[in-house]
Amino acid sequence: MKNFVVKTIANAGALAVAVWLLDKITLTGDSTGKKIWTLILVALVFGLVNFLVKPIVKLFSLPLLILTLGLFTLVVNALMLLLTSWLADKLDLSFHVEGFWTAVLGGLIISIVSWALHMALPDGKD
Repeated sequence: MKNFVVKTIANAGALAVAVWLLDKITLTGDSTGKKIWTLILVALVFGLVNFLVKPIVKLFSLPLLILTLGLFTLVVNALMLLLTSWLADKLDLSFHVEGFWTAVLGGLIISIVSWALHMALPDGKD
């Protein structure tokens, strides 16, 4: 359970950095508390998308991943971010990613920040 919480916090932090750096990734809310709550919910949706959908997409895109020496992962990450944005809209969460190239850059930022946060935060394994 502790590992799940740490991963969710890392995803929320990475999403917050992407929102802060990119104008076309937006998070709206009346107050800071509402924005934090929305970020946590979006991080949960993002984690669920990465857990359920991403492995299937990577399996079907394996030839492209091999052909591009893994660079197609940027496209897969962008698609997962766009799917998260779409699901957030359906769940009435105020998170939106505008455009594919913004999603590519956002996915790159989220991957780097998430990796760094996972290295800095405890993993819950004793």
